[in-house]
Amino acid sequence: MTTSVTLPDFPLLIEAEDLLPHLDHPLLRIVDLSRQSVYEQLHIPHAVHLKPAQLLRQEENATGLLPDQAGLEALITHLNISPQHHVVVYDDEGGAWAGRLIWNLHCLGFYQTSLLNGGIHAWLAAGLPTTADEEQSLPVGHLVAVNLAQQEQYRIGYPELLQQVQQGNVQLWDCRTEDEYTGIRLAARRGGHIPGARHFEWSTALNRQNHLKLHALERTQQRLEDLGFQLDQPVVVYCQSHHRSGLAYILGRLLGWQIRAYDGAWSEWGNRLDSPIITGESPF
Repeated sequence: MTTSVTLPDFPLLIEAEDLLPHLDHPLLRIVDLSRQSVYEQLHIPHAVHLKPAQLLRQEENATGLLPDQAGLEALITHLNISPQHHVVVYDDEGGAWAGRLIWNLHCLGFYQTSLLNGGIHAWLAAGLPTTADEEQSLPVGHLVAVNLAQQEQYRIGYPELLQQVQQGNVQLWDCRTEDEYTGIRLAARRGGHIPGARHFEWSTALNRQNHLKLHALERTQQRLEDLGFQLDQPVVVYCQSHHRSGLAYILGRLLGWQIRAYDGAWSEWGNRLDSPIITGESPF
């Protein structure tokens, strides 16, 4: 396969056929967040593997926080990307871990990112080439610098979120399961949801009859609006550990929504004993 002279200006969501002609491009970094066993068996040529644990920082009551400066620098070193690279990310679950990586990169100031629609499932369904060879790339001369100055555009912490909830001036998207949202399933000391949160499960946006590609954005937008979400107003999304909400973040960006993620997520909110919590069905 020949190397493309110029790498296209890839959008945030790309299809397998868009990526195929550029696999050998020196400024393209393909990142695989599939399970290790899947990656070892097959992956897109030149893809580097990344374990989801490298995306997270854990504290006693919060399991999915953005890594600190050192952790993000280690992530960049592992990915081996320069400011000139474009990063295409995929996984084997529909885009949640892939979306989480893109969110991490946005938080540290790197925006040349794309999600591969459908991930490895869509790639295989299209009959495109795979390999079992582990990618070995030479270290780049100038790595991306970690700049967290703009991270508040993409994330929100507990104190700010609590204040907004108490003031009733925040739009909240809970993308966990219905049982988690209502409090039937307990994944922290307490179950339920943040007051005012509307529920739309992350996987609802996936088309399981089409290799885990996203449903048409118009369909997802209509369903969100039917639930009472206002896409012209900012929104905060959360799940249990900002894993599933990685895909919700991407959806928000694709819909032109001003979206931030609460990476403390329910693991923080539900484990604290002083957080306001609502149980039961949505009042909306």
